[in-house]
Amino acid sequence: MAATFNVNAEAGLQKLDGYLLSRSYISGCSTIDLHQCCKVAPAADDDDDSDVDLFGEETEEEKKAAEERAAKAKASTKKKESGKSSVLLDVKPWDDETDMVKLEEAVRSIKMEGLLWGASKLMPVGYGIKKLQIMMTIIDDLVSVDTLIEDHLCVEPANEYIQSCDIVAFNKICKFLVPV
Repeated sequence: MAATFNVNAEAGLQKLDGYLLSRSYISGCSTIDLHQCCKVAPAADDDDDSDVDLFGEETEEEKKAAEERAAKAKASTKKKESGKSSVLLDVKPWDDETDMVKLEEAVRSIKMEGLLWGASKLMPVGYGIKKLQIMMTIIDDLVSVDTLIEDHLCVEPANEYIQSCDIVAFNKICKFLVPV
């Protein structure tokens, strides 16, 4: 005969604990064990699981929350505007006999999507040699400054006038939102 325990009383729980010290079961593997376990852990009245939907039907609150998550996900997948940078280049000629007007024309003749040439001026280096300092604004995702220098400024025909190029300043352009 199976042992019975009154798990609703303290003495019955102690008797069950003593019984389970030498066994891993109450009465073999049977439905009696299930009934005993159900007596050990009855559901409390305040622990109501009626709000759990086992069939996947959503409440209005859940639908609104899902719509908000979808809207946030859609907003994050929108194409973000690429950053811009302002770059100041030093373009150095080969010698003092280099025609600086043609050097600047060679630099400004480089056209790329996302590249905008700005102001320029001639700066003395020494011994009558001047360098061209020129500003450019680039869209970061479209123009690589290193590629611009290596593939466009330091190759034919521009290298006839240009000895080297250096980046003097590289600044990110930030957008500030001003409240209206």
